[in-house]
This record gives sequence, C-alpha cells and structure tokens, in this order.
Amino acid sequence: MSTVLVTGGSGFIGSHCILQLLAAGYEVRTTIRNLKREADVRAMLRQGGAESGNRLSFFAADLERDAGWPQAVSGCEYVLHVASPFPATVPRHEDELIVPAREGALRVLRTARDAGVRRVVLTSSFAAIGYGHKPQKEPFTERDWTDLNGNGLTAYVKSKTIAERAAWNFITTQAPDRQGGKLELSVVNPVGVFGPALGPDYSTSILIVQRLMDGAVPGLPKLYFGAVDVRDVAALHLRAMTHPAGAGERFLAVAGDFMSTLDVAKLLKSSMGAAARKVPTRQLPNFVIRLAALRDPAVKQIVPELGMRKNATAEKAKSMLGWSPRSREESIIATAESLLRLGLLNVAA
Repeated sequence: MSTVLVTGGSGFIGSHCILQLLAAGYEVRTTIRNLKREADVRAMLRQGGAESGNRLSFFAADLERDAGWPQAVSGCEYVLHVASPFPATVPRHEDELIVPAREGALRVLRTARDAGVRRVVLTSSFAAIGYGHKPQKEPFTERDWTDLNGNGLTAYVKSKTIAERAAWNFITTQAPDRQGGKLELSVVNPVGVFGPALGPDYSTSILIVQRLMDGAVPGLPKLYFGAVDVRDVAALHLRAMTHPAGAGERFLAVAGDFMSTLDVAKLLKSSMGAAARKVPTRQLPNFVIRLAALRDPAVKQIVPELGMRKNATAEKAKSMLGWSPRSREESIIATAESLLRLGLLNVAA
C-alpha cells in the first residue's frame, strides 16, 4: 500500500484520519510540532481501537518553519494536510492565525510538489464558504466563497478562506516558478465537526457540547450551525485522496440541515439521562449576548452570527464520491458519550 502523510496527527480530525488509513492498510506518517507528543497520539489511537505499531511514524515539523517537512514528505504518494491553527481563545492579532494557516499550506504544497506527491487533500472549512454574505434561503455549495469584505469576520474565518485561496492559486499557477507542477489538490470543507473524542485534543465545535453538559453557560444563544461526524470527515478525506474525480475539487462535509444550540440542548436532554441534567434549554435574547460581548472577546465573535439561519448541501460529495455520512444526531450523541467516557465532563451534582 501507499505511504500517506497526515499533518497535525495530534488533532481531532488528524487522529481519525490516521485511524482510517491504518485500518485500510496504508503506511502512515504524521507530523507533530514536538515529538514528545508521540506517546499521547498513540494513546489516542488505542482509544480509537488501533495498535499503530511500526506502520505509523512521527516527524517533527511546524507550519511556520521549513525544517522537517522534506523528510516527512519524501516517499509519500499522498498528503492529508489537516494541521491548521484553531485556538479556543481569541488571538491578540488575526495574523497569528492567518499567517501560519496560509504559509503552512503553501509550505506543504511546495514540499509535496518537490517530492513527487500525487495528490494533497487540504482540510479547509465551511468558514471559507458561508460567511460575509447577505442572508440567503438557498443552501451554500462548493461554488460559494466567503466574502472577505463582509462584516464581522473572525480571524479564523479569514485564515481558512485565505489559506484555501492561496492553495488553489498555487495549484493553478504554473509560471514563472512551476508552482503546482503535476501535483493534484482536493479540498474538504467541513461544518462543525463532532463525534467521538479520543482524548483532550478535539475540535472547538465539541466545546459546544462540553459546555452545555457542564452547565457552563446560563442559556442558549440563537446560533445555527452545521454538524458532521469526525469519522465521516476522515472518510471523505480518504475518498478525496484516491478517487479519480476528486482532483481539482472541493467538497462540503455536512450531515443534514443546520441545527441550533437549542436543538443540541434538547437532543442531549432526551438522550443522555442524568448526565445532561445541567444542560440549559432557555434561549437567551440577542441583547443579552451583545451585552456579554462587551466584556468577553470570545462572545463578541459570535455576535454577527446571532439569528443567522444558514444551510449547506453535501450533494456533491455524495454523488461524485459516494460519501454517506451519519446523522447529525448520532454525531452529537457520540460526542457526549465520548466526553463522559473519557472523564472530560464535570457532571457531578
């Protein structure tokens, strides 16, 4: 089988990609910023049911430095570029996210091109598709791009949009420095990624479930978002990696219609029994959220999205790649169950 590099193997999506690649028989490499994390990643994979053994090797590499990347990529047929900064707190300056996201993507693409890699699959986001637009009834598709001139865009939204644009420009520009060469690119654009956590490293989306279960929020903001299971996001990466139709395409990863924080709260209440006793079910008026935003930068980030109903469709991934995701409800429950199992919830009375 081929050798595949997964960047950011300690992350939520990256670790699930490694699990599925190992199960499919691939030789897998992964980059982490510090090799001291190798034991943590192997423990996460064991939690996911895999003994990684000698078919998984680790390389130290940082998105902001050239060192380590040629060694990590050499001999690989495919690269899944999953690593990208996504902090739980607001950065002091947006360039703390934008620069490593853009330069990291270009660094990986240049190294992959020079090493003769066949295809890179880039993990982008719905953040590069559905923001900065006027309200619309039609679901967003892969033809849409976030408008960077729109109001209220967060640093994360900008970083994902700019990084993906830079990646496509690299691939399609052949002169004067043969940028893309024969390298193929495919992009996966997930919405909020939920599903079973393998350890304390998980997506920021999962904080929604964790904070609801912990009773850390007094009520529910009127927010709407898409949901998809991390196992299905990983599966879509693998399909985009090898399917002949995947080259030069981007694929939205979303399971069903968008849902609200109230939908999530009700689902947890009805499915998680006593463990969900702290979950609030009262929606907060928008003005309360805006007042809270005056003193909390994290809350300020969600203000532009209050009451904004959006939707997106995964028909392209389904029809072109045969992708079939789990339901959003199954994904949310799997999230809560895994957090409970790993002792990552404060559900005591």
